[in-house]
Amino acid sequence: MASTAAVPKLKRGGRWSPWLFALPALLVYVGFLVYPAVSSLFFSLTNWDGLSATYDFVGLENYFKLPSDPVVVTAVKNNLIWTVVTIAVPTVVGLLLAIALNGKVHGKPILRLIFYTPAVLPLVSIASIWGWLYNPQYGAINSFLRLLGLDGLAQAWLGQDSTALWAVMVPAIWLRTGFPMLLYLAALQGIPNELYEAATVDGATRWQQFWHVTMPSLRPAHYIVLALSLIDSFKVFDMIYAMTYGGPGTSTQVMGTWMYFNVFQYYQAGYGTAIAVVITLVAIAVGIPYVRSQTREAS
Repeated sequence: MASTAAVPKLKRGGRWSPWLFALPALLVYVGFLVYPAVSSLFFSLTNWDGLSATYDFVGLENYFKLPSDPVVVTAVKNNLIWTVVTIAVPTVVGLLLAIALNGKVHGKPILRLIFYTPAVLPLVSIASIWGWLYNPQYGAINSFLRLLGLDGLAQAWLGQDSTALWAVMVPAIWLRTGFPMLLYLAALQGIPNELYEAATVDGATRWQQFWHVTMPSLRPAHYIVLALSLIDSFKVFDMIYAMTYGGPGTSTQVMGTWMYFNVFQYYQAGYGTAIAVVITLVAIAVGIPYVRSQTREAS
């Protein structure tokens, strides 16, 4: 009878083995998240200009200056307007598109692609396209208005305080509609048909089925869309910077652009970093309920 040799046990690495495996990821986390966050918080308490090696500690002075800064007041107001409009309109339009695409519509894949394509286009390209459309001399929008004999409506859409912010929000709505549409479409396809059949047997109309079957079933999707859109809207920077540079004047300034100008244009890095800290804290405050809900669902 053949003898079997005992298989030697693998040598244990000790209690430090898990930490050794996690060390690379931990170093990346500390280097690219923790250290910049702590540094930003520290420099927001100084009068650093962003270039020199010397600075003075000023405590909370930069934060106390925020409410009295007229540009910050304008930026907060614009942030609120931007947040409300660029959440409400894409959410409603995305939901309506999802409901339409969930029905019997020909060419669903092509329509989904058309509606979602703006969400994946480079933002600089979108800003360039819409900047050309808004051009007061040869832009397509003013040319179309003149063609219809509405010369009085043709104007410098991005060059006036009264229209600039609203003009920038139009392409923002256009590119943000695809995300809620896909999310709602996936949620709609997950609603069991038995619920609608039972509602039909009970005599519910299509409108009643929408409010009492569809909308409650979409509650998790509503929450995800709202949470992610809130965070994204308050951090807005790139679209406004690319199309108006915060102008004309300060009419389209938001917290993100004002932070950029203070750090890189006016060399008030301490003050600009304080604005960045405020933006981060607001984003965290908005994101905490979403993270908690996802944690509860996972558990």
